[in-house]
Amino acid sequence: MNMKKTLLVVPMSVSLLLPTTSGIVNAEHHTTPTVTTEAVELRASLDRLLSEHAYLAAETMRKGAEGAADFENSASALSANTEDLSKAIGSVYGQEAQQQFKQIWSDHIGFFVDYVKGTGNNDEAAKEQALEELDQYRKDFSQFMEKATGERLEAEKLAEGLQMHINQLISAFDNYVAGNYEEAYEYEREAIEHMYGVSKGLSSAIVNQFPDKFNNTQAVTPAADLRSNLNHLLAEHAGLAMMAMQNGIDGAEDYEASVTALSNNTEDLSNAIASIYGEEAGNQFKEMWSGHIGDFVDYVKASANEDEAAKEEALQALEDYRADFSQFLETATKGELQADTLSKNLASHVDYLIQTFDSYAMEDYETTYTMLRESYGHMYGAGKALSSGFVAQFPEQFAATEMPSEMPKTGMGGTAQSFNLAWYLVPILALLAGTAVYARRRA
Repeated sequence: MNMKKTLLVVPMSVSLLLPTTSGIVNAEHHTTPTVTTEAVELRASLDRLLSEHAYLAAETMRKGAEGAADFENSASALSANTEDLSKAIGSVYGQEAQQQFKQIWSDHIGFFVDYVKGTGNNDEAAKEQALEELDQYRKDFSQFMEKATGERLEAEKLAEGLQMHINQLISAFDNYVAGNYEEAYEYEREAIEHMYGVSKGLSSAIVNQFPDKFNNTQAVTPAADLRSNLNHLLAEHAGLAMMAMQNGIDGAEDYEASVTALSNNTEDLSNAIASIYGEEAGNQFKEMWSGHIGDFVDYVKASANEDEAAKEEALQALEDYRADFSQFLETATKGELQADTLSKNLASHVDYLIQTFDSYAMEDYETTYTMLRESYGHMYGAGKALSSGFVAQFPEQFAATEMPSEMPKTGMGGTAQSFNLAWYLVPILALLAGTAVYARRRA
């Protein structure tokens, strides 16, 4: 892999774990809710790296089962993610801890690979051996993290959370191999969501352990939760979209299931809107969001048919979408989000997905996975920008309550700490209610 390209993928992830004070607020001098404290930046960085691990692990295991031509490139992307995570740990706990983390983390990925190989060879003994190794990994890693965090994270609870991570990835893979594609993608989505609980717990522990390094700010606040929830939904959208586009051009058997998973990502927002503003508002949002996904699908179909005119038509539809979407967001937020900036960010999102797909179609897999990681990471900037605008517009919805005096006894699992999506999306839903009116007027 081209290391210069790889280094571009996560330019902020490691540095944000031990941030500078420039442009960041100090808790002692700031009472207005914000999504840009040092502690929240830490959490967002871990959101990205840990969820990307689950996403790439699930996809790499699937590629292994397929014997796909891009398996090695997918595995390289997963290894690059491990490097980034290891450096992040090292930036907090030192070089020795970085090396220990890298060894343990790399080993557990290897055990998943062993399980994939055992499955391919119909070797039940090898599969059982891999599962035993993963069981030992979760015990060793839990002890490592308990020690590193000064027992702010408990090994027993951590081991429970790690077992959930293992079960989710193994279940996603087993269902894929069995041809149960919808179940496979459901488990993949659960595996991705789970890691946001991990980043929440780990960032809270680190901030509690080193408060001075984070200006005594908190990683867990209503505003931080909003940003993390948007990180989750937006990055998952990009990740699932890229896989659905690959499946589309390949004519893969799991194409429909991958599209269903992408649609379910949309449903998470649409149902939240409907629960507060009614079925009509939910349907309006669903139609609007699904429309731009449909434009990407049209681009894939046109590529398969080598229809350049249809490809250009799809790109023009995406151009129109970003212009309209940017304008009504600016209007809805009363200028807290600016259309020009939003339009540029949406253009980047479109460009990333199209370039990732085009390079895949041309079998330039090194570029594919470089762009895939950049595309996934780009959505965290979008989550930051959108959450910042929403919090600025509705500060009362995100006023911090009393901060916890001690660390929660948590295994850091996303399922165990599932967020109330509707509550955190209240300002977004209010925004989108205005958006629906704007869309109807344009129509």
